[in-house]
Amino acid sequence: MKTIILKGFAGLLLLLPSALSAQSGKNALRNFPAGSTPEEIGQKVAARFVATPHTNFGRPVPPRVITYPETCTWYGALTFAKVTGNNALRDQLAARFEPLLGARDTLIPVPDHVDYTVFGSVPLELYLQTKDERYLKLGKHIADKQWGPPEGKRVVPASHRFYSQGYTWQTRLWIDDMFMITTVQSQATRATGDRTYIDKAANEMILYLDSLQQPNGLFYHAPNAPFFWGRGNGWMAAGMAELLRSVPKDNPNRPRILAAYRTMMASLLKHQSADGMWHQLIDDPNSWKETSCTGMFAFAMISGVKNGWLDAKTYGPAARKAWLTLITYLDENADIRNVCEGTNMKNDHQYYLDRKRLTGDLHGQAPLLWCATALLRP
Repeated sequence: MKTIILKGFAGLLLLLPSALSAQSGKNALRNFPAGSTPEEIGQKVAARFVATPHTNFGRPVPPRVITYPETCTWYGALTFAKVTGNNALRDQLAARFEPLLGARDTLIPVPDHVDYTVFGSVPLELYLQTKDERYLKLGKHIADKQWGPPEGKRVVPASHRFYSQGYTWQTRLWIDDMFMITTVQSQATRATGDRTYIDKAANEMILYLDSLQQPNGLFYHAPNAPFFWGRGNGWMAAGMAELLRSVPKDNPNRPRILAAYRTMMASLLKHQSADGMWHQLIDDPNSWKETSCTGMFAFAMISGVKNGWLDAKTYGPAARKAWLTLITYLDENADIRNVCEGTNMKNDHQYYLDRKRLTGDLHGQAPLLWCATALLRP
């Protein structure tokens, strides 16, 4: 008996340094200095969103429908309200939605494109927090349309081909799709308990990984735009993290997605600047430091450390450094600067370097809220 006890104790001692290292890495995501805590930053950015009218990609006129950057920020503000138990904020965000269930229902996007269908993540999150069946009905309708037969003015020949192969007819093999699709479908599973939604999204993710991921783990903006654009890769990083949070352990695609995620995170780690930021073109250190992709990559790494997908000792400090530097780009209005404007694809390196740097654009505000939420999750 004594020998067994000693061997057990020796084994414990051997394991102890590793366990302590992991704990030390996780501690990097706690105990932030006053003024930089996720609670403080998240509250400021969420309050800024509540006070902001519906946005239209920087245009001075109201949008025809809710845009995807607003959807992503709304979703982030709701998750932040939940993790902080801030019912007053939740109620403000619900009040913002109420007109859409009545006289202003024309602002609800028709779910015939990934950038519109992602809107379903907002009513589904509202349902998860309030149990109001109106939200569930709307969110489920939108999520279901993504897997239904092709319909509407956006149908192209490829829509029928992808649908016949079991993918969503909204497939277009752009990397930002992997946040737009996975978020609403993950939310549908969380809200309904029906894993069909997230299982289909995981299968879709495999198609995108097989079609677009490069050997170094990063993603070209498009086959004819062979550049590692920051925010484009950010959508993919955040999308994989969002999917992995809820995809069932027995899903056969999970190991492949997790491996692709880890490969991407390792590559991002190599390209992170000394101050914690990432660049407009990830592998071009002479390109400018961009905040929306930095927020998205930080969110993906924080999620990985918190969920045990990444080595905490390695990625915890990297994520902390990214957060602490990222928030220095906030101004007195809680608007973040150096956000790349909306960007199409072009086979021209200089095109990406010349993109406008915006302040307060919701492409940049949303990842701040995702990070604040992720930092506060257990």
